[in-house]
Amino acid sequence: MSVITIQQKGKTKLVQTTCPYCGVGCQLYLKVRNDRIVGVLPVTDAVNEGKLCIKGWTCHEFVHHPDRLTTPLKREDDGTFTPISWDEAYDIIIKKFMEYKEKYGPDSIAFFGSSKCTNEENYLLQKYARVVIGTNNIDNCARLCHAPTVTGLVYAFGSGAMTNSIAEVENADVIFVIGSNPTHQHPLYARRIIKAVLEKGAKLIVADPRAIDLAEFATIYLPHNPGSDIALVNGMMKVILDNNLEDREFIENFTENFEEFKESLNKYTLDYVSKITGVDAALIKEAALLFGKAESAAIVYAMGITQHIVGVSNVLSLANLAMLTGNIGKESTGVNPLRGHNNVQGACDVGALPDVLPGYQKYTDEKTVKFFEEKWKCTLPTKAGLTVTEIINQAGEQIKALYIMGENPMVSEPNLNKTEKKLKELDFLVVQDIFLTETAQIADIVLPGSSFAEKEGTFTNTERRVQLVRRAVPLPGKAKEDWIIIKELFERSGYKTSYRHIGDVLDEMAEVMPIYRGITYERVKKGEYIQWPCPNPTHPGTKFLHANGKFSRGKGRFSINHHLEPAERPNRKYPLVLTTGRILFEFHTRSLTKRSPTLQAHAPEPFVEINPDDAFRFHIKDGQKIKVESTRGEITIKAIVTDKIKPGIVFIPWHYAEAAANLLTIDALDPQAKIPEYKVCAVKITPL
Repeated sequence: MSVITIQQKGKTKLVQTTCPYCGVGCQLYLKVRNDRIVGVLPVTDAVNEGKLCIKGWTCHEFVHHPDRLTTPLKREDDGTFTPISWDEAYDIIIKKFMEYKEKYGPDSIAFFGSSKCTNEENYLLQKYARVVIGTNNIDNCARLCHAPTVTGLVYAFGSGAMTNSIAEVENADVIFVIGSNPTHQHPLYARRIIKAVLEKGAKLIVADPRAIDLAEFATIYLPHNPGSDIALVNGMMKVILDNNLEDREFIENFTENFEEFKESLNKYTLDYVSKITGVDAALIKEAALLFGKAESAAIVYAMGITQHIVGVSNVLSLANLAMLTGNIGKESTGVNPLRGHNNVQGACDVGALPDVLPGYQKYTDEKTVKFFEEKWKCTLPTKAGLTVTEIINQAGEQIKALYIMGENPMVSEPNLNKTEKKLKELDFLVVQDIFLTETAQIADIVLPGSSFAEKEGTFTNTERRVQLVRRAVPLPGKAKEDWIIIKELFERSGYKTSYRHIGDVLDEMAEVMPIYRGITYERVKKGEYIQWPCPNPTHPGTKFLHANGKFSRGKGRFSINHHLEPAERPNRKYPLVLTTGRILFEFHTRSLTKRSPTLQAHAPEPFVEINPDDAFRFHIKDGQKIKVESTRGEITIKAIVTDKIKPGIVFIPWHYAEAAANLLTIDALDPQAKIPEYKVCAVKITPL
């Protein structure tokens, strides 16, 4: 595979690659000297326009960390790990898998793909699960972030992806940000929003229980209660209808089910909505009129929308708002879910999901199944697989063995005490990662994989853009590229492969996935940034979806969504609402960022944000250590007293294993997408 290098003084070469953190997909050069990365530079002609956030500038710091796994490990009876050879590791894994498959059936084994690994690695893992093992028990951490996006937008539009491109937001008249904190989660996207406001006069509406940084630039800030998103959006849509601001021509020509939807909004009067959301009725009306009158209005959201028991309904409500105002299928509009990981979009695209084949093709469609069976030379499983949360709930029962690639559920799952108990009930756990994570520490076999700087392949960013990842430095010790590990598992399991290099895998993906049909290895290695759908090798890619009202499903479908109270509400014993989120200097479960000295200098310890009124009520001082408890667990953590959070609500960033917010969170699920309700649960706080 070609590598873009520039020789400089001191024999330093620059290797262009893709940032391993959020879904923006910034392009950067790794500065390499003597097989070590010594720095980073941004690429100018890319989505990041020559800029990087603090995580991008420091994305190399974990690569050479002494904690890196360098050889396969086997857990001994006393809990310690012993280094073993790759041959021994493969023999143990395959022997165990075949034993369980024979004794309990293929659905006794499950796999977790990874939003931090490449498209090719996730494609191979889901193929191994389906072809070699014979199960659809394959999922990835999109289940914990954007599963409602896929479910909801497929229902409404026919395609479950961000509809518009990143750059387009700069030219929107109105930008509605709800349930997202872009300055911390997607800084280079936030930069474009701020640029739109300050330089181009865009109006910004921000809805969030916390006064996030972006609220400082907002025309209207709506501090709504956690779990009240449907009521808020329904209330805005009723105002738009009451003032005849709907796009009647768009609705009549390109949508269906409008009249039933319209009738469902009757009860969402401003007074009713204000009581549910805690937002002044006048502010809600002002926001609705601003959005309804815009020529081009863009909706931006993230996990503040999806991580609820009504996550799918939240997404559908935003789809309704876009269709109601005709803000879909044209530039600088749309419904734009921001993906939290570098490749959460791609992991879903390539089929690391339990209910669809690569390219979101139905495993229940006879023609599709026949095509894949002929291509893969196998008989596909016919039963839907289990999701991440269902797999963990079934650990030690239906699920006997679990293979986890590049994920850390011992920090990322809700109700962690229960998660730990269930994972320890597994007969056999394999973890493939680059560090001995909290999950790897309880595994039976640990396989040393590759970081983004030691592999080749592609990531698909939040705007559906497929971008190259290039190898810059050698692997440490006996570690292997993740796709090589899976390839070797195939071959040792008796399944012959013809993959010579990663380009062969990408080309196979293009053959079996219509949305990637034109995204070939030949094009990508030239440095083309192609957005799917791309139906053939001469197609330039698709800037925005559903152009001219041509929805993927035919017509856009309005849906009826009503406010539903969260699964757990405050009570006398647990009087506060806990909501969780991310911060700028950390990423996911911190397996990478806690090994970055620069980032840890900024965010060395966990904290809980508390409103001054609640701090006074519970006798808590700023900086004091406190205990936060729910019915599921408790943590000790430092209090930060701030008026950026509403009274009655506390906020904890969920990254820190040493004070894991997910020891407190509830494992109630959205019934359709099976995502946990991370954003709302009841807690109490006690000063120490």
